[in-house]
Amino acid sequence: MSAEPVISFKDVTKTFRRADGKGDFVAVDKLSFEIAKGEIVAVLGKTGCGKSTMFNIVAGLTEATEGKARVVGHDPFREFNFFRGKIGIVFQNDRLMPWRTALDNVLLGLQVLNTDPKQAEETARHWLARLGLSGHENDYPHALSGGMRQRVSIARAFAVNPDILLCDEPFSALDEMTARDLRAEFVRLVRQNDKTAVFITHQINEAMEIGDRVMVFHRPARIAYEARLTAATGEAERTQVRDDIMRVLSVEPASA
Repeated sequence: MSAEPVISFKDVTKTFRRADGKGDFVAVDKLSFEIAKGEIVAVLGKTGCGKSTMFNIVAGLTEATEGKARVVGHDPFREFNFFRGKIGIVFQNDRLMPWRTALDNVLLGLQVLNTDPKQAEETARHWLARLGLSGHENDYPHALSGGMRQRVSIARAFAVNPDILLCDEPFSALDEMTARDLRAEFVRLVRQNDKTAVFITHQINEAMEIGDRVMVFHRPARIAYEARLTAATGEAERTQVRDDIMRVLSVEPASA
C-alpha cells in the first residue's frame, strides 16, 4: 500500500437522525480502509448496508459524523471546491440532460471547468469515439439505447480527466450482455489512463470482474470480508473467493 493513499478512511462513522426523531441511525460504523493510486476497488454488499453512504462521503456529498475521511490528503466535504475536475462520477442512472445532444452532455463538465471551447469539443469527441459512439454526437438521449446513454455518461466522466472515478451501480439497469461489455470497457479505460476507481455494486460476479480488490460490507457499513484479485488469480482461487463472499453475505450481522 502506498505511503500516501489516494483515499483513506480512519474510524469513519456516519449517523443520521431518524425521521421519527427517536434516536440516530448508524449507516457507517468505524470504517477504516486505504485505496492506493491505480487501484480499482469494488465495494459489495446488500441493499441498505451503507455502501452508498460511504460513496457519498468520498464524493464530498455528505460529511462523516466521526473519524477522518481524506481524498488525496484533503477533506472531501469541507474542501469540496478543491475536487472540481479531480473526481468523475458515474451514477446508476445516466443522468443525461434530455435537451442536450450526446456531444453537449459530454461537454458539460468541461464547460463548468471553463475549458477552451475548441479543446473541449475535441476532448468530448475523442471520448465519445473511445466509447464507440462516433456518429452519435448529435443524437439526443431519447434516441439512444440504455447502454449507449451509459456510454455517454462514462465519456462525460473521463472527459474532465479526473484522478478518481466513483461509480454507483452504473450498469445495474442494463441487460447482462451490455453490462458485461461496459464493465470490460470501463476497466480497460481505467487502466490505460492510470485512474483510481471505486465501484459500488451488489452483484458478486460484477465485483470480481472489475475489482483488483473486493470489499464486502455488512450493515452498518464495515468490512466483513476483503479479497485481492489479479490476472494471475486462478479459477480455483476465484471460486473460493466467490464462495467466501456468498457465505459472508448470507450471514446477517448481530446488530442488523
